[in-house]
Amino acid sequence: MEISLLDGTKQDLPEGSSVVELARKVKKKINGSALAARINDEMKDLNTPLKEGDTVQVLTFEDEEGKNIFWHTSAHLLAHAIMRLYPDAKPTIGPAIENGFYYDFANLNISSDDFSKIEAEMEKIVKERFQPERIEYDSMEEALTQFGDNPFKKEMINEFEEGLSAYRQSDFIDLCRGPHLPHLGLIQAFKILKTSGAYWRADAENEQLTRVYGISYPDKKQLTQYLNFLEEAQRRDHRVLGKQLSLFSFHQEAPGMPFFHPKGMVIWEELMRLWDLRHREYGYKQIKTPIMLTKDLWERSGHWENYRENIYITEVDDRAYCIKPMNCPGGMLYFKEDQHSYRQFPLRVGEIGLVHRHEMSGALSGLFRVRCFHQDDAHIFMTQDQIPSEIKGVLDLARTIYSTFGLEYHLELSTRPEKSIGTDEQWALATESLEQALIKGGFDYVLNEGDGAFYGPKIDIHIKDAIGRSWQCGTVQLDMMMPERFDLSYITPDGEKERPVMIHRVIYGSIERFFGILVEHYAGKFPLWLSPVQVRILTISESHQDYAETVRKRFIEAGLRAESDLSTESVSKKVRLAQLDQVNYILVIGDREVEEGTVTVRAANKVLGAKTVAVVIEELLEEYHSRVPRKSGK
Repeated sequence: MEISLLDGTKQDLPEGSSVVELARKVKKKINGSALAARINDEMKDLNTPLKEGDTVQVLTFEDEEGKNIFWHTSAHLLAHAIMRLYPDAKPTIGPAIENGFYYDFANLNISSDDFSKIEAEMEKIVKERFQPERIEYDSMEEALTQFGDNPFKKEMINEFEEGLSAYRQSDFIDLCRGPHLPHLGLIQAFKILKTSGAYWRADAENEQLTRVYGISYPDKKQLTQYLNFLEEAQRRDHRVLGKQLSLFSFHQEAPGMPFFHPKGMVIWEELMRLWDLRHREYGYKQIKTPIMLTKDLWERSGHWENYRENIYITEVDDRAYCIKPMNCPGGMLYFKEDQHSYRQFPLRVGEIGLVHRHEMSGALSGLFRVRCFHQDDAHIFMTQDQIPSEIKGVLDLARTIYSTFGLEYHLELSTRPEKSIGTDEQWALATESLEQALIKGGFDYVLNEGDGAFYGPKIDIHIKDAIGRSWQCGTVQLDMMMPERFDLSYITPDGEKERPVMIHRVIYGSIERFFGILVEHYAGKFPLWLSPVQVRILTISESHQDYAETVRKRFIEAGLRAESDLSTESVSKKVRLAQLDQVNYILVIGDREVEEGTVTVRAANKVLGAKTVAVVIEELLEEYHSRVPRKSGK
């Protein structure tokens, strides 16, 4: 029989052959061990029989779907070990996630002290090289009998309409659609990372579970690399650095709502200064809208129907108000204030708006997941034929801003989600418009099905930080629904009224989140233009203090952020403290410097030598205003 591969080549196999035989035949074409296969767009186990005309992709760990299968099988391995050690635990679900996997259990109480014991049991199971066996149930009753003592599995079974299946590995059986690895011996390296609390089906009204996270790889070298990566990420943790550098803090009186300290505000203001400068260059006007608006506005916008669970509500004068979760409806009211002509288009309107969204307390995570944050929103009103040029303009602006921080990025086109407003025709037109804008602009992108906003498709901008992590920050959303809901119009060249097309877009995204990303990207050592303390002046003895104060004032007058350390500590200790505080330039003053009117300059661990104050100021001002990026954070 003839089988087709994704590259278009054909392979002849004997009748009755499975993917295993195909994988052996094309071994030189695949990168790594065969794990499973995509057969005619369906994920299947490696032992699945093939038939004439099938199109097959053999999956390895190098494929995203291969990783997911590897990690999902590893979740079963984890559950198998835990059930051997803690037989009273109740397994619920164990999916693969972006990096690794987790498994949720009821009636399980463990800590990090138990990890080595669980890993030893996992190692024992791996050495037994079990081959996961697929079990397909003929009826719901048969599956319920198998999992009758597990209320969580029973609940899941009762929701399945067809295709009930499970996988057996020795003495462990778990409800699962598959596919799985051909044998557990492929899992050569694994590590339990942490535990946390979780709720069954993410509902706080349901039973609390214990979630166990893990990571696994085909070889120990990959695991070592990943653990080193985690160690580096931990060193850069913005929550730790934010406290060490006194940039921001959180308090129980306002969960998920950050307090920015004076040093943090320096960074904030520099971010805003850059934002304002670049947006004026790209023809944006700026507005400010209220933080609280009536409930009926959010019903009109569609947010009440599609976003209700995230909205904070209050009452004033017997009328319901919503604390805004987004800036968009306020922007619509601004547009309606005047009658607009096509001559005013494109109309680019920006707003740094403070929004509030209810997040579950367990989901809060430093500046990355908060309950109040600022969005650098903008709404662009235009005619339909202006879509390509405006999309290109937004993406050019994003590139200009991100390059200032040394950030690379990629684009994803996200299409209609399940929960959405608007007609199929509107969505098709909006999606095609974005796609054509990307193609005509020459932008590379990947398709992200079903992840659009509820009111329109979008282009998401994923930046990559200094250690290779991807963060979704900017977004460009094309909206043909909101102008209709708010009855927006403009006057055409023929004097007729017509609906504008609208783009929602952010560059930083959540400014708080972007702030946290930058802390980790730079590992707390910011480039000069962003640094809270650019210069620290150190004195060798008390007799040098007057000159040091004169030097500090000259830097301040020049517009640089300078401070002095006039303490009686040794110079070496003062230098070390300045380095820990991530000061960019350290200026040391002793007898010679006072006599010659100079300062001795240090940057990081390098001594740059004696220079006049005027020269240092000139050099630092040039570096400051050029906004030189620093990528490594080292």
